Amino acid sequence: MRGLEGVLKTGKTTAVKRTIRAGTASGRAVEKYARAARTLGALGAKAIAPRSVVTGRWVRLKCQFGCGGFAQCLTCPPYSPEPEQTAAVLKEYRTALLIHGDDHTDVTRIAVAIEREAFLDGWYRALALGSGPCRLCRRCALESGKRACRHPDKARPSMEACGIDVYRTARNNGYPIEVVRNHRCTQNYYGLVLLG
Repeated sequence: MRGLEGVLKTGKTTAVKRTIRAGTASGRAVEKYARAARTLGALGAKAIAPRSVVTGRWVRLKCQFGCGGFAQCLTCPPYSPEPEQTAAVLKEYRTALLIHGDDHTDVTRIAVAIEREAFLDGWYRALALGSGPCRLCRRCALESGKRACRHPDKARPSMEACGIDVYRTARNNGYPIEVVRNHRCTQNYYGLVLLG
């Protein structure tokens, strides 16, 4: 199995494949990926301009001093791209897809599935960024002294691991996000697929 069918084994894959093959022009192509993301469980997804994505050095510090996952896996700092590198890469793109989910949504899995289909459709520069630390392995290869990921086809750094200010980026694009003050608060998660 390849593409979305192989990444997410749900009864929705036939509809998703039809949706993804539908458009041809750039704008329609991005919209078909947005529809596919929603079909796969995203609360929302839309085309955005990469210039609306905000980076900051402070984001990396929040990972280092505030997240127990710092230096625990290959998709997190200090192994992920630094904010300056991310900002430079963002300038190389004109189109991206911002994916919105909640705590029941595997945003990273959806972003990787969209990246794969976009690549197969000819968007050869497609690159996904997920949300939160990698959870593909119980123990990252890093813990056993290896510097190679066991799942390079599925593992992606999160937006925040790359120095992206997810709060400002979400707000810049009309999506909700607030500080989670307690477990009853709505949690919003975001992923990004850079397309072309």
